[in-house]
Amino acid sequence: MLESEAAIFSAIVSVPFGYIGVRSEGNFISELVYLPPRFQEKAPTDKISEQAAQQIESYIEQADFRFKLALKPAGSVFQHKVWNAISSIPRGEVRTYGQIAKHIQSAPRAVGQACGANWYPLVIPCHRVTAAAGLGGFAHHDDETGFHLGVKRWLLTHEQVAGYTQESLWAAK
Repeated sequence: MLESEAAIFSAIVSVPFGYIGVRSEGNFISELVYLPPRFQEKAPTDKISEQAAQQIESYIEQADFRFKLALKPAGSVFQHKVWNAISSIPRGEVRTYGQIAKHIQSAPRAVGQACGANWYPLVIPCHRVTAAAGLGGFAHHDDETGFHLGVKRWLLTHEQVAGYTQESLWAAK
């Protein structure tokens, strides 16, 4: 890891699939980022990133944990519509891009784009949105063996989503 890469984060939290970078501005979380294993932990530099780090650790320990963080406003009106729909998906369940699109009267591709533009993964659980015929993409990545889909697989397994066991998620399609 380059020191300059870590410098943009107010904290870097170790999680089973790598790390989560926390960015803060003032009293708000401004971004959460899934980071690969080449990063290292970084102690929080302010109170809000310390809160975020503690809450991320609580979620890793207990998938039912509910985040309560001050998030910096981000995204378009449409993205908020998608993110609100995603936030209503209970732990242990998934919805398809098409189901979300129908619910908000939009198109599945637009829902996928809004999912990928999520500044606050875990808090807004975009990993709970899948394709109609399988896992789908994640964070604008769709490489079956890539880091981001590995994160999605881990999160769905962690949340014990019915039909999504670690073995079935890693099986060749």
